[in-house]
Amino acid sequence: MRKSYPILLCVAFAAFVAFPWAGWCATPSPAGTLTVGSDFGVAPWIVRGHDGPEGFGVDLIRAVGRKMGYGAVDIEDINFSGLFPALFSSRIDMTVNPLNITRERSERLLFSEPIFATGNGFIVLKGRKLSGLEDLRGQVLAVNRGTLSDTWATQNQERYGFTIQRYETFPDSVLAVLTGRALTALNEIPTTVYAASRNPLIEVAYKDFDGRNFAYAFRRNDAELRGRAERAIECLKREGVLARLYLKWYGAVPPKGSPLTTIYPGFGPPGFSGYDARPHDLECY
Repeated sequence: MRKSYPILLCVAFAAFVAFPWAGWCATPSPAGTLTVGSDFGVAPWIVRGHDGPEGFGVDLIRAVGRKMGYGAVDIEDINFSGLFPALFSSRIDMTVNPLNITRERSERLLFSEPIFATGNGFIVLKGRKLSGLEDLRGQVLAVNRGTLSDTWATQNQERYGFTIQRYETFPDSVLAVLTGRALTALNEIPTTVYAASRNPLIEVAYKDFDGRNFAYAFRRNDAELRGRAERAIECLKREGVLARLYLKWYGAVPPKGSPLTTIYPGFGPPGFSGYDARPHDLECY
């Protein structure tokens, strides 16, 4: 990722005074390419279309990239289990998949402010019963390897008495349900709702809203990029771009108080490691 001389000065200043100040630097990026990573199997966030990746997440990161001053955004298709290694090795500049903010992850990553609310969604064959978590006992649960759904399943397997099957992509998890290998496929609520709307053979039998949110993730030492990206996100929220993209791809208006329209104070998710509480003014253009 190229940086102009003013940005290098900004980074040097941030490193000298204190970590939180890095997010303050608002020098526009030079025209260049922002390289990001996401799993392309999460509809309608990002899927592979006839002319390349498409979806809510694609439209959003391209808008963010333009706001940041980049001439292009290169989106690499990387399985979820490979996203963090790609980020830490600098193969990509940031992740743009629907990534949950967690305390454990915030110790290793820098998160942007929340972008999208989520929870656990359970897909079953239409007509199959799953009215609550107790109905998982003795059943097979399919998850996408390395995701928060995988973590939830591992932590709750003994409590609810189910067997876990792990797959590399969400479509493979759904296929396990369609072929009878699993009772249910677990993923984020927005992803499961969209999948069910596109396939008449499945439905979302149970939704567990738990207050989780998606955000972009950056290397821990890249507060400068996080700050610039977050300013772009906040401007797009103010301009109603995220709400319009949600309507386009999810067919609904964001509820009141949604992260899609809420501009949070400081940089990053409040209450998590890496959060910079210092206020900043927006200069949107």
